[in-house]
Amino acid sequence: MSRVWLLKAVDRYRSRFPEELEVITAFEGFVRAHEQCFERTFAQGHVTGSAWILDQAHGHCLLTHHQKLQRWFQLGGHADGDSNIVRVAMREAQEESGLSSLRLVSTEIFDLDIHLIPERRGEAAHHHFDVRFLFEGDRNEALSVSEESLDLAWVSLADIGDYTDEDSMHRMVQKTG
Repeated sequence: MSRVWLLKAVDRYRSRFPEELEVITAFEGFVRAHEQCFERTFAQGHVTGSAWILDQAHGHCLLTHHQKLQRWFQLGGHADGDSNIVRVAMREAQEESGLSSLRLVSTEIFDLDIHLIPERRGEAAHHHFDVRFLFEGDRNEALSVSEESLDLAWVSLADIGDYTDEDSMHRMVQKTG
């Protein structure tokens, strides 16, 4: 995969979600302008891959309580130079959850988001250009909390507001329904 594949996928996403034009345009502009967009070391920002993991009934999503940011999010992380962003999302989801039952529902982008990561010890503030894919997992399978997380939880979609006020998380819930 490459920037070309990602840009084609973003174009298909645009046709499905024209109301998200502002984010789509900014995302596309970043990827077109920066060949090194998949590199974590690119200080301006970088492409990340995330997994919106639902149970088979699509009534619950798996969230991680992120250790560094102290907030609940979908699972995901840095591409570290890997332009196959679907593979990145799968790898991060497996590493952060311990789930072996994960199944990619579609290689089409489920959601796009651009968010600012605040400055932290030795790391300047930068943006994550996050590509999110839809996965299913088995809610009965044991979870394994990684060192990047404080906790993992299967959360009822109806209760997502108890865990986060992030617009992008609520947008993914709406897309699920």
